[in-house]
Amino acid sequence: MSDPRTLTHAEAKRFYDHLGAKQDSQSFYEKAALERLLGHAELEHATHVLELGCGTGKLAVALLAERLPASARYLGLDLSSTMAELARRRTAPFGERAKIVQVDGRLPLPVDTGSVDRFIATYVFDLLAEDEINAMLAEAHRVLAPGGLLCLAGLTPGESGLGRVVSTTWTALHRLSPMLVGGCRPLTVGSTLSAKEWAVELRTPVRAFGITSEVLVARSKRAAPPPP
Repeated sequence: MSDPRTLTHAEAKRFYDHLGAKQDSQSFYEKAALERLLGHAELEHATHVLELGCGTGKLAVALLAERLPASARYLGLDLSSTMAELARRRTAPFGERAKIVQVDGRLPLPVDTGSVDRFIATYVFDLLAEDEINAMLAEAHRVLAPGGLLCLAGLTPGESGLGRVVSTTWTALHRLSPMLVGGCRPLTVGSTLSAKEWAVELRTPVRAFGITSEVLVARSKRAAPPPP
């Protein structure tokens, strides 16, 4: 991956504090990729779900109301105070099943090792610098229980036609100023996964309105701890 300048944590926070509920307007191109992702995330068997970059809580509500067992717990993390507050309001009806925590972008995440079985991040990794992506993948591997699923969706380069034109233009705008595109740019995160740590179960492009997304589901190969 090329690694042009990305937004600092402070810049990203300011941008998404200002964006607020307007973030939901991006669903016109995200919806198809999210449906593909959730359809392969085996959520009906999940018990503890972590969403990095929970945004307004729209996906959290869909998971809690429609996809997860009634006993499953959800933890959403976000850098933006505006997003975290919106997500808290949206998930309030689910009581103790849902918790939203504002983070500052530093690692480690406030999550115990091996404590979740789904790590979800949608249109988040495409904001990160290359070294941050590698560090976050290592962090996902840490917090996932053995056999847990990494579930990612994000912008990726289009391979032909309109998709290529859109992604090329998007990349050019990002290089001009990351703030013009909210810090996001097309990446191929799946190519960075370590075969020693992850077994890729799904990696596919999904195109909508000329915008191409990479949908990725990978299972942690982390060994189970020995019995006491």
